[in-house]
Amino acid sequence: MNFTIPHEAWVITAAVLAVALLLVLIIRFKWQEFVALIFVSIVFGIGIGSNPNEMLEFIVEEMGSSLGQLSLVIGLGAIFGMMLQRAGAAERIAITLVEKFSDKTVALGLSAAGFLVGTSVYIDVAIVILVPMLYGVAQRTGKSLLHYGIPLCAGLSTAYTFMPPAPGPLATAGIMNADVGLVILFGVICGFPAVIVAGPIFGKFISRRIFVAPPVATDADGPGGQGSAGTGSSPSRGGGASGHGVALQEGQVQVAVDDRGVPLPSLASVLGALLLPLILIVVGTVGRLMGGPAGEVFQFIGNPVIAMLVTCLFSLYFFGTRRKLSKEDLQMVATAALGPAGMIILVTGAGSVFGGVLVESGLGDTLSEGMQNASIPLVVFGFIVASVMRISQGSGLVAMVTGASFSAPLAESMGASPAVVALTCIAIACGGAGYSHVNDSGFWMANRYFGMSVADTLKSWTIMKTLVALTGFVMVLILSIFIH
Repeated sequence: MNFTIPHEAWVITAAVLAVALLLVLIIRFKWQEFVALIFVSIVFGIGIGSNPNEMLEFIVEEMGSSLGQLSLVIGLGAIFGMMLQRAGAAERIAITLVEKFSDKTVALGLSAAGFLVGTSVYIDVAIVILVPMLYGVAQRTGKSLLHYGIPLCAGLSTAYTFMPPAPGPLATAGIMNADVGLVILFGVICGFPAVIVAGPIFGKFISRRIFVAPPVATDADGPGGQGSAGTGSSPSRGGGASGHGVALQEGQVQVAVDDRGVPLPSLASVLGALLLPLILIVVGTVGRLMGGPAGEVFQFIGNPVIAMLVTCLFSLYFFGTRRKLSKEDLQMVATAALGPAGMIILVTGAGSVFGGVLVESGLGDTLSEGMQNASIPLVVFGFIVASVMRISQGSGLVAMVTGASFSAPLAESMGASPAVVALTCIAIACGGAGYSHVNDSGFWMANRYFGMSVADTLKSWTIMKTLVALTGFVMVLILSIFIH
């Protein structure tokens, strides 16, 4: 007796097996995500009966077409972020807020600072730079370091996963072919409550239950270095790789100049640089709604490539040339920025390839019919896929890329509107933001810089990240009632 599996059922089964293989390769065998995604795409294509040679041609074409705009935006954004880091922009925001806000309201200010910095600076770099700057504040007030650190990290986490031009949401928008302006709009709407709940509210709650003394930093540790937690000595320095030092003593903030003796940039210039790409991209979205000659001009100005090019040139001039950086220094900064950007671009391209193979397999039509029969909204599907991937393998970027790869064919099959597609990007971002635990490098970064035990890191950092995800997703569900 012959038993034949229907093609639609086999495609779904093969997709599940492909995800399982991807997880095994990344978690068990420690394959680089780009290589794993390409390999799984090929295996999946062959498994569903595609012609191997035609499939390889399709993969090459998909890789090239998906990275046209995205690679430009990510590359320019990486240079912009590196210039901000090099100039001490993150330090300027944090220092000003600590100076201007009272002890009662500084948690809100730190959440806002984290949100602004997280849109353009890699989150691990931001933690290295900013968290040591809180040691003196905690020492001065006698409060747990978590009282200040959790709000800051909640802002960083939310912006880094919700808001373009950060790499994760930008990659998700690219794979989903979403309107980046709408993604930014929904990111702000959903991100604000997420920051408040996971930041000041949870930070106040957990800091009363877990006391974390500020680690000791000495000159021997180098910039941003830490000693042992809770030794009782007053920290003398915090900062990041760029060599900025900050002393926080007796209620005053003393800003050290950088290694060239140049003061940190003004707050106005930093805020202007951070908001510039967001404003320009939103202008482009307005232009698409306007139409006509004026709308065309607005669309050109707000094209993500132009927005990031203008922002990149702005940062190179204001944070480079005007601060007396030589041409050689600017060249070195830009070159250093493109290394990490290259990895993100390749992983994003490989995710687009995986999504393209899924589209060609007909998976989108099959899942779309099943989801409609089961009344599962697109935003819920994207959130679940990203959440499963995040919990399983740890990388938020891979979780978001995979969630977008599976959601893109569904959105196409269902004929989802631009607004629904953009909202789905935020739902995927929520899934990729939460549940950080021992398989996530960010977990160990927080563990080290806060000087906590693994158990306390799970109770504080992991719950904070999960609150960001769940609060943001609740906002997505609320918005989905009104957006069609």
